[in-house]
Amino acid sequence: MRDVKKVVLAYSGGLDTSVILKWLQDTYHCEVITFTADLGQGEELEPARQKALKLGIRPQNIFIDDLREEFVRDFVFPMFRANALYEGEYLLGTSIARPLIAKRLVEIARQTGADAVSHGATGKGNDQVRFELGAYALLPRVHVIAPWREWDLQSREKLLQYAENAGIDIDMKHKQGGAPYSMDANLLHISYEGRHLEDPAAEAEESMWRRTVSPEKAPDQPEYIQIGFEKGDPVSVNGKALSPAALLTELNRLGGKHGIGRLDLVENRYVGMKSRGCYETPSGTILLSAHRAMESITLDREVAHLKDDLMPRYATMIYNGYWWSPERVALQTLIDHTQEHVSGAVRMKLYKGSAAVMGRESADSLFDANVVTFEDDAGAYDQKDASGFIRLNALRMRIAASKREKTG
Repeated sequence: MRDVKKVVLAYSGGLDTSVILKWLQDTYHCEVITFTADLGQGEELEPARQKALKLGIRPQNIFIDDLREEFVRDFVFPMFRANALYEGEYLLGTSIARPLIAKRLVEIARQTGADAVSHGATGKGNDQVRFELGAYALLPRVHVIAPWREWDLQSREKLLQYAENAGIDIDMKHKQGGAPYSMDANLLHISYEGRHLEDPAAEAEESMWRRTVSPEKAPDQPEYIQIGFEKGDPVSVNGKALSPAALLTELNRLGGKHGIGRLDLVENRYVGMKSRGCYETPSGTILLSAHRAMESITLDREVAHLKDDLMPRYATMIYNGYWWSPERVALQTLIDHTQEHVSGAVRMKLYKGSAAVMGRESADSLFDANVVTFEDDAGAYDQKDASGFIRLNALRMRIAASKREKTG
């Protein structure tokens, strides 16, 4: 076992990371620094500080950082410029939070002189890869401690027994068999996994959802909203300028009220297994449709198609943990270049689980009504030009068909 003097732990204050905190002290006999990120999960973070203090962490070694604006501005919005969807459906709400947590872990390690970082991700999931790829990319010689890959606490009973022996507070939900789902929440989404959801044939319980009402219980009247964009990023809702975090919060409120953004998905994890998860992403669902609508009138056709070709690869990079990789950075440069004129406003209708585009306008619009009109275009477009265009594009097929006719 490597000698570790000081370690920075990504700490939520929950049962698992509290056990990890004590286990690091018992196993590595090292100084532990805790880092808790406020990414808009909607939970009180002060209990995490109190639990860390109770476990012997010095006040100066407890970091609780409000990263909401940075999270949306520097991670969520760049991803949405690409219209990223993993496997055609998943808006990457968990995936996109991990590179920021890794970045801050490394920053604190540098600041405090720590020689290791630690996380609570299991050896079966994607998060271990995301945290560690990020840490290595930003601090190449850092030592990573992943307790779930080292300890022998491989059952819930052993974990609870360790916590009880260590004097760690155990919530009633854990004493009674555990919470029904493993959850991850931030400003972009909430994810649910495990327990009842491990049967892909079982319908998710209505009581599980926290950010959205059911579409059946959503208002019977639609609500129209307008989202303003500047260079590919949303900047206002209904004419009111909002900070990145405030804008996502407002769209979560509006989308949640109308039952928008629920997803039940069986996805392919990077480590090789399939997993079933449910996601609530009201703000992201609205933004994806609105951004694509904004691009539809401001992007050149071939640029738009190139983005669509590259998007699945970009989304997979984020899902697999390669946010800090040179290929993602290079691709981001291309994507950001395409957004130079993606500015204007999109009008959306929110109604019983759907976010539909009702209109879009931009000073940079490439839509030319004089050319596309079904009425007299006053010579803006010569329809005779289409004959040569079609014949040239058909040439290779005509040659092949003629050859087949001759050879019978």
